[in-house]
Amino acid sequence: MLFGTFSSTAKTALAAASLLLASAPQPAAAFYLPGVAPTSYRPGDTVPLYVNAIRPIAAPRDAMLHSVVSYDYYHPTLQFCQPSGGPKSVGESLGSILFGDRIMTSPFELKMAQNETCKQLCAVDYEQEQSEFVNMLIEQGYSLNWLVDGLPAGQDIIDDLTGTEFYSPGFLIGQDSGDNQNKIAFNNHYDIVVEYHQVSGNADQLRVVGVLVQPSSLKYDDNDASSIDCSLQHPSVVLDTNKGGKSHVQFTYSVYWTPSNTAWATRWDKYLHVDEPKIHWFSLINSAIIVVFLVLTVLSVMVRTLKKDIARYNRLENINLDDLSGTSAALGDDDDGIQEDSGWKLVHGDVFRAPSHPLLLSVFLGNGAQLFVMTGFTIVFALLGFLSPSNRGSLGTIMVLLYTVLGFVGGYSSARVYKSFGGEKWKLNIALTPVLVPGFVFGVFFLLDLFLWAKQSSGAVPFTTMLVIIAIWFIISVPLSFAGSWVGFRSRVLDSPVHTNQIPRQIPPVTTYLKPIPSMLLVGILPFGAIFVELYFIMNSIWFSKIYYMFGFLFLCYGLMIITCAAVTVLLVYFLLCGENYHWQWRSFLAAGTTSLYIFANAIIYWISKLSISSLSGSVLYVGYSALISFLFFILTGSIGFFSSWWFTRKIYASIKVD
Repeated sequence: MLFGTFSSTAKTALAAASLLLASAPQPAAAFYLPGVAPTSYRPGDTVPLYVNAIRPIAAPRDAMLHSVVSYDYYHPTLQFCQPSGGPKSVGESLGSILFGDRIMTSPFELKMAQNETCKQLCAVDYEQEQSEFVNMLIEQGYSLNWLVDGLPAGQDIIDDLTGTEFYSPGFLIGQDSGDNQNKIAFNNHYDIVVEYHQVSGNADQLRVVGVLVQPSSLKYDDNDASSIDCSLQHPSVVLDTNKGGKSHVQFTYSVYWTPSNTAWATRWDKYLHVDEPKIHWFSLINSAIIVVFLVLTVLSVMVRTLKKDIARYNRLENINLDDLSGTSAALGDDDDGIQEDSGWKLVHGDVFRAPSHPLLLSVFLGNGAQLFVMTGFTIVFALLGFLSPSNRGSLGTIMVLLYTVLGFVGGYSSARVYKSFGGEKWKLNIALTPVLVPGFVFGVFFLLDLFLWAKQSSGAVPFTTMLVIIAIWFIISVPLSFAGSWVGFRSRVLDSPVHTNQIPRQIPPVTTYLKPIPSMLLVGILPFGAIFVELYFIMNSIWFSKIYYMFGFLFLCYGLMIITCAAVTVLLVYFLLCGENYHWQWRSFLAAGTTSLYIFANAIIYWISKLSISSLSGSVLYVGYSALISFLFFILTGSIGFFSSWWFTRKIYASIKVD
């Protein structure tokens, strides 16, 4: 998970890149730069244990994810034991709520450094329908998620590839009974092992540095609940799913405190684990080298070609056209047939002509600029350690706040672009920039949330949180966007380096690879190639509820994507202009935005190969969220492609002499 879980179910020099790669695997020391204060306990002090939403992870039988719907810990059908007076919600950040956290108090009593064995919680009778629901969750690999002093309670895992030991957050509700009868055992006993560290030898300052839970299934004697002994051998608890069946379950737990040499500042190290690290490193470095050499090759070819073009065009400008026949020999063989030359200079009178639907394009570009800056700031903040995993939901919160505050950037960018297009509907531009794209995203998000509400999922965003988001949107983001648009329209228009003809030039037929669909598919695959490795690990974190923390790699991938996206789009625009096609504005945006198509296709392949979601609601949620993320990537990468092409065209046409 990205310091949480995604809505139950949300990358210039080579030397700098190598420095990032060298520093990427040791992020833990930077996690505590901001004020995440440690909590010290005295022996006997109560250490609260909070429960969080129940989430699906890989099912034990096939290592596949079978659901994307999470549930409240105190879902009525589960009947888990509640504290006296009922459970109470624990305050959460906006990002934590959006990412599906539902943290509440629990009946578990933990006293610092005091071991306790076989404490009884409560006894519950499960009816047939309740037993079927619990067994379904067990078969689909659902896990319980507890928090002790901000640390997730997990299980001790050893990586088969590297042999490293790490703590995996969460533990299963149940498992196979192990009696060769193909029955499902329900875990009703929990051995809670809490590791603590003594501060500077002070016995009165103890800090929690690790939490492990070893669940087990113990069917106690229903007739003698007063003499329950967890150390004895008991048969497994198998819930009766026969018609009219009823199962009596007694919940118990034990607490064991273990001193540890782990310092509080490094306690998250054991939770931060990367699957297949050698493949991760090799693939990322390989992608980086290929991308860097590709971009350098493209740039070197284009610089040489452009330098030759500009020199030839400017030399031709000095020719006396009345005496062209007498000077053609002096120009050499390269300039024979000048009248038939099909270079990019021939479309100088049309290249800065306003595109079709300039209002829509400018709105997209404004939102793309806003997303670009927000993403960059978020990754940098996370890389520097300002988004601690102990501060749950900080990643989501900072993304929402940054996008809100950066509404000024979106409004300003949209207004400047629209003004340069010669647009006249400036009021409509001001209104649509902060509403169109965010409104579409919010609408799709709301529709997907209805599926979660229908499934009684804890991942459904509460109605009050929806109102808070709308309030932040219209009270802060929209006014800031209006202010940015006002400044943008008040600013001086970006004059074109060449004049635009009144009559549009006819566009000749183009070769196959420059047609819209082939060119878009060719351009879009290269930026995707720069990020697809990291995208795999991010998707694993989102859907399998893992902690993602490799922001050094992410920063590098983001930079590679930007460079690749800009370079290949500029190359496409150059070929278009050489083919006398001056409709580059939408082509640059759509070609670079096609990266999102590959991202969505990758999500579908991931769905087929890694997931096994059988329910309609789960499939709709997965495809819906994947499409929503792909749409945001479309706006982001399309804007990168357009602005780099805009800079390129202004640069080359400002370098030639035109009558």
